[in-house]
Amino acid sequence: MRSQAGLRSLLLGRGFTVAQPTLSRDLRELGLARTPTGYAAAAEPGAWAKPASRADALDRVLAQMVLAVQAAGALVIVKTPPAGAHPVARAIDEAALDGVAGTIAGDDTIFVATPDAASARRVERRLRLPLRAVRRAQARRTAPDPITQVRTWRIRT
Repeated sequence: MRSQAGLRSLLLGRGFTVAQPTLSRDLRELGLARTPTGYAAAAEPGAWAKPASRADALDRVLAQMVLAVQAAGALVIVKTPPAGAHPVARAIDEAALDGVAGTIAGDDTIFVATPDAASARRVERRLRLPLRAVRRAQARRTAPDPITQVRTWRIRT
């Protein structure tokens, strides 16, 4: 893709609405840089991103796109909506988490390879952290507010 405007038009054509500042930030976080021939990835994934920003990017992607995480032997299975696996797998790879040997992404499922079952459980816990925060925030939004709740008192006569 030669320009952000072209990419934005392509995304809009596929049903994704994205603001230019968000697109610009996402391209930067993906490690893409503008070259004379268009946007290109760094030779090494995430080479231009600081480790802290890669971890933040991972947490953001996990919170937005992951439906479930489950350890299975030495693998961790990550479920996403359709077409969501590749961006999540890339974020996991770029975060360089301890115990992750690599990822394989399908359309909506990612296999995260680890050396052993204990590592898989540790990686599972790490990948679930942003999901717990999102679920807690959703629970707070849906919980009744005790101050505004109206109580009905029965008066005895």
